[in-house]
Amino acid sequence: MSTAPGPRTSDERLPLRARKKLRTRQALIDTALRLFTEHGFDRVTLDELCDAVEVSKRTFFRTFTSKEDVAMAPTQDLWAAFLADLETRRPAGGTLLEMLRDALLAALGSMTEEGWAERVRLSGRLIARNPSMDAHGRQFCERTCRSAVGLLHRHLGFPGPDGTSPEPGAAQGAGADRAPAAVPGPAVAAGPDGAAGEAGAGGTVPGDMRVRLAFDLLNAVFHRALEDWTAMPGEPTREDLAARVREAYDALPGTLALRPVVRPGPETGTAPEAAGSAAAAWPAAAAGPIGG
Repeated sequence: MSTAPGPRTSDERLPLRARKKLRTRQALIDTALRLFTEHGFDRVTLDELCDAVEVSKRTFFRTFTSKEDVAMAPTQDLWAAFLADLETRRPAGGTLLEMLRDALLAALGSMTEEGWAERVRLSGRLIARNPSMDAHGRQFCERTCRSAVGLLHRHLGFPGPDGTSPEPGAAQGAGADRAPAAVPGPAVAAGPDGAAGEAGAGGTVPGDMRVRLAFDLLNAVFHRALEDWTAMPGEPTREDLAARVREAYDALPGTLALRPVVRPGPETGTAPEAAGSAAAAWPAAAAGPIGG
């Protein structure tokens, strides 16, 4: 995962050195996506990328871990913003899955940097054609999931690895006096010393299984939306992606209620079974209320 968040707002208030680092980072991302798209991911060497941006490999590795990392930075920035939002978000009376959806939509809303949507599309197309990028994305997704589940266990009162719950009021008070968290770097989403360290033996996140399943559902929603959005004609926007996320999320109740139907035929002589609906039970079945 990249070691610095992508700029999403004006950087004029940042110190000069920080502004230079952000601009170098953006130049690496834009140049990498252009070269990988034009010539192929495997045909562009790291030396060629650094030469095109006029930076040393040492500078590259201060910012990214690999070619896969720089090519996937736009989407990784989105999920870093998601974790930052989740760090300070508090229950609003809905389900856990609704809370995760709202955090993702808020993160999407923060991706206001010019050209971000096009970078995500280019990155998505590269991922579809390159197995190493796909594998890198799966690893990043797992680290992000562990970080998110760790945050929820620490701050929202879900049972911890020993099955116990926090002290009364801990879910509301934990982190309430903190300033909003910075967009996480690798200490949060990668490595045993970061938030991923919430995972137990064998890489399993401890605690309530429903919390992990809720994030898995959100991840499925996002990737379904992203794939559909990437295939849209023209130049779909960030707002179009958010609309696709909402559409995919809204399809979840019907998905859980969907039943296989046996078609009538000479072998069975049966009539099709009417598809039932579990939509009314959806919120409780999906995740239950926050803290419940």
